[in-house]
Amino acid sequence: MSINRIVACAGVLGALALLPARAPADDLVIGMSAAFKGPSRALGTELYRGAMAYFEHVNRDGGVHGRQIVIKTYDDNYNPLPCIDNTVRLIERDKVFLLFGYVGTPTVTRTLPLLKRYENRSMLLFFPYTGAEPHRQPPYDDKVFNLRASYRQETAGLVDNFVKIGRKKIAVFYQIDAYGRSGWDGVRRALERHGLQIVGEATYRRGTTYKDNLRAQVEILRKTDCDAIISIGAYAACAAFIRDARDEGWEVPIANVSFVGSDSLLELLMQSAKANQKDYTKNIINSQVVPSYHDTTLPAVRQYRELMDRYNPQPPADLREEGYRPLPYSFLSLEGFLDAKLLVELLRRMEPPLESGRIKKVVESCDQLDLGIGVPVTFGPGKHQGSDHVYYTSVSEGRFVPVTSWEKWRP
Repeated sequence: MSINRIVACAGVLGALALLPARAPADDLVIGMSAAFKGPSRALGTELYRGAMAYFEHVNRDGGVHGRQIVIKTYDDNYNPLPCIDNTVRLIERDKVFLLFGYVGTPTVTRTLPLLKRYENRSMLLFFPYTGAEPHRQPPYDDKVFNLRASYRQETAGLVDNFVKIGRKKIAVFYQIDAYGRSGWDGVRRALERHGLQIVGEATYRRGTTYKDNLRAQVEILRKTDCDAIISIGAYAACAAFIRDARDEGWEVPIANVSFVGSDSLLELLMQSAKANQKDYTKNIINSQVVPSYHDTTLPAVRQYRELMDRYNPQPPADLREEGYRPLPYSFLSLEGFLDAKLLVELLRRMEPPLESGRIKKVVESCDQLDLGIGVPVTFGPGKHQGSDHVYYTSVSEGRFVPVTSWEKWRP
């Protein structure tokens, strides 16, 4: 989309600024646009639930500098145009303090020009759920702060570990948009460092559901004789691809990056396993950007589980989709929880009054912050990504567990 289209959206919705804000003036309002409905609904829902578990805890303890934190939330169905409109609405009408917890590369990348447009309001985006490059590079890197590692780091780790055990013929299955191409590029770059190339690729359209048939993509990649696949997609399509590959008798290792929504992917495959009396979870390796929510040796994980149990937060009623069952715990909600915990700590470091124009300097002075996950978080001028850590998991006894050795996948 051109900047003219985005500016036009801003102009049309600018009139919304005349409407009253929906939260009391003393609340600290942050804005979130994410997928709460449709085939990717778990992504926004679970990220929101994790964040709200911590915000609820903070609010009941008096808030931040006496102000309650309110998330003003809109659904974008994981599509760019609604996300653009939501962003303008959040800034113009809802007068948010900052933007937080956006979900997805195609949505985030198309709203980045709005951060420049609203530069006079010091509008920043904190901790989007994407590891793509556009907001990690000029001209937008100074407007976005990330907690999570990048897709280049995730895909590099997957490639390096596959190559190390002798799986050098790597193919890519990816969503045909900015997200998929970002991951594809990460795989390509990592393979080039080993003197290798992608041996094959197959794509799918954003919005593909678990009910869709992906046997054509399976057949395309099977013909390449690849010995590993790295998938860059969302949980419904990636689970469908795995299901169809296994139904065809193809047991090749399939890796997914963190964005996929590991727990939702696993839930779909377990449903098929139960219905068909077949194991669909063998040889799945997922990279993660947060530790396992089963690792209760970590203080933040213990607190996360306690607060999720205590508050069981739910999205606003208008964002709940019938038939969706929230997950008790997930990598997604843990990431949302850590995003919220980090944001609260940064806000607490600001001296009142809280002003959006001052927060950037506060964040860039954050060094070696301990969130309770065993990996310190550091920001600085020119360093807007707090963590570079990547974890690897596989499925055992119906849940994702840390990978302790890649040798079992040696051909």
